[in-house]
Amino acid sequence: MPVQIVRDQYGAHQFAGHLGIARWQLRVAQEHGILPRPDLDGERWSAALADECRGRGRGEQVIAAFGEIPPIGSAKAAIWLAERVGLDVEHRDVEVLAAQGELNVISTFRGHPVYLLKDLDRLDPASVRSVVAARKGPLMETVDAGGAATILGWPRRTFDRVAGERDLPMDRLGRYALADVQALGADDNLMRGVDEEKRQLALTKTRRSEIRVEDVVRGWILRCSAYLDRDAEEAPDPAPLNRALRNLTNIRTELAKHERRVS
Repeated sequence: MPVQIVRDQYGAHQFAGHLGIARWQLRVAQEHGILPRPDLDGERWSAALADECRGRGRGEQVIAAFGEIPPIGSAKAAIWLAERVGLDVEHRDVEVLAAQGELNVISTFRGHPVYLLKDLDRLDPASVRSVVAARKGPLMETVDAGGAATILGWPRRTFDRVAGERDLPMDRLGRYALADVQALGADDNLMRGVDEEKRQLALTKTRRSEIRVEDVVRGWILRCSAYLDRDAEEAPDPAPLNRALRNLTNIRTELAKHERRVS
């Protein structure tokens, strides 16, 4: 029979787990006043306060308010919007949208603003286009290769290859017509083919990571064996092994997800 742990106080990790939320959700919820600050020495929550929060459904309120996907910074937000609206959005455009009050800065990370994906999805595409047009001026209807790859969500080299294969025209500045790039994105067969290329590249990268981490574990085992056989004077530090095993678990979880998708 499992032993039930009765706590009289909770650290941040335990308090978040008690409410069924992640640490980032706890931090953001505190910033927005949905969850209380620690009531014990400013660092821990008493069992009474933790149980009160859970009883009032505070965890569910936090998930409803902020979702389950961590917020992202301006650079990633620009990539997210670029694919959504079909424009070469840049991080400064995201910041302008926030400054105009059209996008909520939900929190900060290392001093930089971060945004919720659901808030990005609520943005009016016309507002995004207006901000991008103000930045680009007469270049609004053209994009460079990097911007085209961002719009399509492709690696740059993939766009360069497809543009060459399709003999996509460029202007005197070496830029592509925005309409031509958007037409590539509307080609379902092409997009499915590129998605499969990206999946295979990601799978290859993950498998290489698995091999590297396995080598770390095997190296540690060899050093441990040397110590057991008195061929080494000091036992190996277990910290690198612990990190490697955590990484290996995460990698193999990703590979298992891929195998389930394929099957």
